[in-house]
Amino acid sequence: MKPTSLLLIALIVAAAGFAAQTKETASRAPKKGNKRGDLAGNLELLKQWVPPSEAALSLYTAAYKILSAAPGATFLDVGRDPEIQRICRDHGIVHLGGPMLGALTESSVQVWLRTLQPAAVEVRVTIAGAEKTFGPVSSTAATDLAAVVPVTGLQPATRYSYRVLVDGQAVALPEHAAITTAPASGPSGQVRISFGSCYHRWGLGNPRQAELMRRRGPAAFLAIGDIAVQDRNNHLGLHRADYLHRDFQPAWRGLVAALPVYAAWDDHDYFDNDKFGVPPGYTERDREGVWEVFRHSWNNPSYGLGDERRGVFLRTRIGPCDILMTDGRYFRTQPKQKDALLGEAQMQWLEAQLLSCRGPFIIMSSGTMWSDYVSNGKDSWGVWDPEGRERILRLIEKHRIGGVLLISGDRHGARGFRLPRSSGFSFYEFEAASLGGRSGPPVTIAGAPQLYGIADQYAFGEFTIDATRPDPTVEFRLMGEEGNTIYELTLTRSQLTPPPAR
Repeated sequence: MKPTSLLLIALIVAAAGFAAQTKETASRAPKKGNKRGDLAGNLELLKQWVPPSEAALSLYTAAYKILSAAPGATFLDVGRDPEIQRICRDHGIVHLGGPMLGALTESSVQVWLRTLQPAAVEVRVTIAGAEKTFGPVSSTAATDLAAVVPVTGLQPATRYSYRVLVDGQAVALPEHAAITTAPASGPSGQVRISFGSCYHRWGLGNPRQAELMRRRGPAAFLAIGDIAVQDRNNHLGLHRADYLHRDFQPAWRGLVAALPVYAAWDDHDYFDNDKFGVPPGYTERDREGVWEVFRHSWNNPSYGLGDERRGVFLRTRIGPCDILMTDGRYFRTQPKQKDALLGEAQMQWLEAQLLSCRGPFIIMSSGTMWSDYVSNGKDSWGVWDPEGRERILRLIEKHRIGGVLLISGDRHGARGFRLPRSSGFSFYEFEAASLGGRSGPPVTIAGAPQLYGIADQYAFGEFTIDATRPDPTVEFRLMGEEGNTIYELTLTRSQLTPPPAR
């Protein structure tokens, strides 16, 4: 038998051990990681939840030094380093990250993996008792050593075991690693979808939260900004170092090996706090470079406009739910200009998608908040593009597009609001910017039509949709890391359908 990665086995065993730890032990884990992005700070965060092996520490230390030394440093530079080659050879390491599931449908999924060297990646799935091979797909310098393998021909709402091989060598996977396809798309059915933002670097390793999210059985997880990378501006080597830090966290590995993830960015994983477009002092090439690193570090079905205009927004369908994830950074311009937050092309795209949605519910994400209640709308729609927001909401009202659920992030903590309209109708906004357990602005807004508010707690949001009923329902829950329901609200599609124009 060919050797598997001893380092990965150690990480997976450690993750499983910590996921099963007692409440008392888990409560001792610090909720607040440091914000430093230097080597010492990142190593401290790696040790925060799961004590790493010496091999893991050595590998990350060596890789960080290479990636931080030059803004253009790549994973190919990491794999070519003699010291890293020695560490990996001694411990049987053949890949640096993944597998990460994504682009889920009722009959397919994609499997993402980052290798140590250019390599051929295969995924082998057990279907009807026989193992079928998908791929190989090559990881290359052009893809930042990432390979994305399409797995097709599956049945809806079905669980499949799988293996991943790099140049014929199997990589170690968590015991629970599996592909579970989405329910059949259509006007009926049931599905659960998790979401949240603001993991930053310090929440990715929380095993309790990751295990809870996975065990609750969502079909997918929507990561809507400030995930993994922290304030790296145009230093692409440090962007990569932070993604490597993400992929060394056993809790993250265990989560995405079984739960497909869709990702958008916000300011911190774009350039830095509140930055957008081409920030002053940077170039168009810097913006393109950040986008390139992002798209090779995630597993989305598409990225923005799919051409030289770029962006990271996307549309997908999971069971009876359409999902629209917007990009409020790449095309953003100065406040109060036309389409200042999304840009003209993305705004037109969003309008077309809304008009073509046919499911009973639509989840529509924004990296920053839709409402103006928190911090007087700082960095959000109310300051940047109130006319653009009104254009979107009026379109929904004019065409009576039902079941729209607004989700948002950015403002650490979690808050929910009704957004009342002059017609008497209300939109609902659900923010869960609490994946990193950080505090932020005040959680209670006097006079606001507020649903909930928390800070300094780990929590994620989830929607449980039941479209089998005559009037389909969606149940929102804000889930704490201990499995406690912090807040819940059930709405019907009729409640979320604008009334006829008067």
